[in-house]
Amino acid sequence: MSLPFVFRPLLAALTTALLCSPFASANSGAGAEADAPQDNGRLPLEELRNFTKVYQHIRKGYVEEIDDKTLLEYAIKGMLSELDPHSSYLNADSFGDLQENTTGEFGGLGIEVGMENGFVKVVAPMDGTPAAKAGVQPGDLIIKLDDKPVKGMGLGDAVDLMRGPKGTDITLTIVREGVDQPFELVITRAIIKVESVRANLLEDDYGYLRIAQFQLSTGADTARAVNKLLTENPKLRGLIIDLRNNPGGVLQASVEVADTFLESGLIVYTEGRVQNADIRYEAKPGDLTQGMPIVVLINDGSASASEIVAGALQDHRRAVILGTQSFGKGSVQTVIPLSEEAAIKLTTALYFTPNGRSIQAQGIVPDIEVERAKVTALQPRLLTTEADLSGHLDNANGGDEANSRSRKDANKQKENLFERDNQLFEALNLLKGINVFGSQRASLNAKRVAGLEEPQP
Repeated sequence: MSLPFVFRPLLAALTTALLCSPFASANSGAGAEADAPQDNGRLPLEELRNFTKVYQHIRKGYVEEIDDKTLLEYAIKGMLSELDPHSSYLNADSFGDLQENTTGEFGGLGIEVGMENGFVKVVAPMDGTPAAKAGVQPGDLIIKLDDKPVKGMGLGDAVDLMRGPKGTDITLTIVREGVDQPFELVITRAIIKVESVRANLLEDDYGYLRIAQFQLSTGADTARAVNKLLTENPKLRGLIIDLRNNPGGVLQASVEVADTFLESGLIVYTEGRVQNADIRYEAKPGDLTQGMPIVVLINDGSASASEIVAGALQDHRRAVILGTQSFGKGSVQTVIPLSEEAAIKLTTALYFTPNGRSIQAQGIVPDIEVERAKVTALQPRLLTTEADLSGHLDNANGGDEANSRSRKDANKQKENLFERDNQLFEALNLLKGINVFGSQRASLNAKRVAGLEEPQP
């Protein structure tokens, strides 16, 4: 199965490439050359002669004059883009955009995009961005930008059109599965400051951890968020990690996030041809949550670094994975600077989960598959309980009316969560079930031990 669309680290998109190192140490052409793999094979002279002939024909005969620098840049772009969907040439603008993306602040609409059948396809809108607020959804096809058709346009050109000064508007014409006609969304551009991690408490002492992308600081941010949840809620009984529509990011950040919840063992390993491409990432001793039940939410917008975290926790049986099959990006890209203003992003390795699974073009298959559904509330029916009947007998333990009201309020909250996010609702129910089963098993084991310790008559 081939990957359906192309990523590029452009201003309106969140970089999804996994970087073996965020940037190579050298910033000059000489340094980058020193880092290149050594190949003593002879260059194909006949092919080089053909390249020179083509180059000269274009210089002399193309209908419009084109300078040598631009033509050579096109040649480099062509070499890289033909390798795979994730290798690319980074000019000064896109190289700067990549650095902004990995640190979490950049300009644009706040969407991860790729190409499919000549149109711009949305991988995922980022939380809290103009695109997310306007209602852009994963899988949307953008067919027009303002009045300009996207068909036949390069992804870079399309993203350039989406960029613009803060506060200016752009109209996206979108085709969406399940919607009969294309429709328009007007989005106001903004400077995107992505908060990669946020956490809050759900009902009944269960925590929710949302990771929107993997930036350089995401590992440390995750540890802080989990520590805060544990400190403020000492009776915390479970955690939901939401990786849906998380397109990935920095490899090291994904390792640090997985390490937060693992006591020990392999997290991920990479294999490639270049020197230092074969790397094993091991967890450091200590699970921050001390074995607390965890459910991880994924979907088809969960890619690369998200899949590393989900795969590691799944292989170690540390978490239950719930949702839909993930995107399936199992390759690693290294950014190699050519100069201070240019670099290449080259696929240098494949990554594998602790059990040796390659995610490439396959994705993570959830332990429990739950499709995202649009839930419509039915007309509420009148609920009557014993406590509502006139003259009912009071419970000897007291608190019957208060308990009844409390149960009704709790049921209303559950209905709201189910209507808003059925996958999150199912994840919460699963955590509750795990805890009930664990309590029952612990009680049964305690009774068995007590029975063994009783003196024999």
